[in-house]
Amino acid sequence: MKDFKSISSYIDACPKPQRDLLLEMRRIISKAAPEASEAINYGMPTYKLHGNLVHFAAAKKHMGFYPGPSAISAFATDLTEYKTSKGAIQLPLHKALPVALIEAIVQFRVREQQKLYQLKST
Repeated sequence: MKDFKSISSYIDACPKPQRDLLLEMRRIISKAAPEASEAINYGMPTYKLHGNLVHFAAAKKHMGFYPGPSAISAFATDLTEYKTSKGAIQLPLHKALPVALIEAIVQFRVREQQKLYQLKST
């Protein structure tokens, strides 16, 4: 695992087919959460908004999308065709990304993070 300094350097280090999906994922998340900042956390591309918002990463046979356990639970019925775990979704490399679903999950996490921040601020 390289020590990446930016999401761009992470994506640039990946093979072309994965790179295209990673670029699309970056675009989807940036559009759904324009106020979030980019970072590398846990060696993965990360979006932050009052803490970690979502992560994503390339794997050999899938792209991992990590919105956390609350999002997996909230979108369980929409995620039945994907392999999921406590806080992760495996998106197959051979299929188009579910753009609307990813946007909805990111927007859910934005609302969740904003609520947590407001609670901490009071």
